[in-house]
Amino acid sequence: MALQQSEGVLSAVSNTKDVELAAQELARQLIHPYLGFVLFFCSAEYDLDGLGQALEAHFGGVSLVGCTSAGEITPQGYDRGCVVALGFDLRCFSIASVLIDEMERFNLLDAQQLVDGLVKDCRSNELASIKGHSFALTLLDGLSSREELVLGALSAALGSIPHFGGSAGDDNHLTHTHVYHGGRFHSGAAVVVLFNTWLEFEVFSTHHIQPSAQKLVVTRADSATRRVYELNAAPAAQEYADMIGVPVEALDLRAFAAYPLAVRISDHYYVRSIQQVHDDLSLTFYCAVENGIVLTAMHPGPLLPNLQQLFAGLEQRLGPLLLTIGCDCFLRRLEIETDGGVESVATLLREQRVIGFNTYGEQFNGMHINQTFTGVAIGRPVGRAER
Repeated sequence: MALQQSEGVLSAVSNTKDVELAAQELARQLIHPYLGFVLFFCSAEYDLDGLGQALEAHFGGVSLVGCTSAGEITPQGYDRGCVVALGFDLRCFSIASVLIDEMERFNLLDAQQLVDGLVKDCRSNELASIKGHSFALTLLDGLSSREELVLGALSAALGSIPHFGGSAGDDNHLTHTHVYHGGRFHSGAAVVVLFNTWLEFEVFSTHHIQPSAQKLVVTRADSATRRVYELNAAPAAQEYADMIGVPVEALDLRAFAAYPLAVRISDHYYVRSIQQVHDDLSLTFYCAVENGIVLTAMHPGPLLPNLQQLFAGLEQRLGPLLLTIGCDCFLRRLEIETDGGVESVATLLREQRVIGFNTYGEQFNGMHINQTFTGVAIGRPVGRAER
């Protein structure tokens, strides 16, 4: 159990598997007279029904939002099998949230009504103007295959409001992921959270993946299930395995992390990570894939220097950071665990006050992406009297 306090936000973590004790520990660390909202990320190994009930009981009417994860980022760095939470001070943040319980039916009209409602709720607290002082967070079911549908509509409705998020995980089991809203966990759903604050902030996304000259063309795919049957008119798994120089039997999460594929849009590459290989030699992806798209073979560059450069720029623009909410792809964590770089990266995350989780995909201004570190950095209060 640990506590970190700073102006406007409290962070807490509990490692006990007893849901009642976990909720008690979080409440003891986070509750104060100005607590307005709690955001949490938890291992899918918990008794989720029990955890949801315990959190509602111990936080006494405070709004809670969260999701299951593929690993947690706590005040101590990387962790697993725990629950980490953030408590937001209502004097610094006006926060509203809503559940999307039928992602497959979500459309632009739904998105506009949803965003209008969130803006109205945040504006009612008269904390700061919405324009220029707000950002949105999305937490999506990481196995729903509907992220692009929801994100496209939300992006249009949000307009100039920057947006980031992560897809819920389940400790790398790839079976059931959940988001939390309204007192219970939901599958096949999404949560949208609007933050309004007078604090300075910046929404960001970065990755360390670099392109090579090799290309693969998707020649047969089922876009609805993100399943690719053929690459370059050959069985997808075999063509991919041949390209990276391993037998098909060696294709696993570590291979997918080390040899990602990406689509190029303008001058930017957006990773399309492989989720699994099937007996028929087809491949399922975490992001949208369609017939005819060209996938570029990528390879990881230096991860730690990329993060150091990111935070150096954020501190230059925002000053010392109060908090960074981070959505870190679980394949990045798998990579650094394989390469032995966990402690050096964890040290940087601790120093930069990163709280977050390992995801099954990230969201950035309407795009669904993979193998990135995406989030929001919030600067410390400067020259502002308490309300």
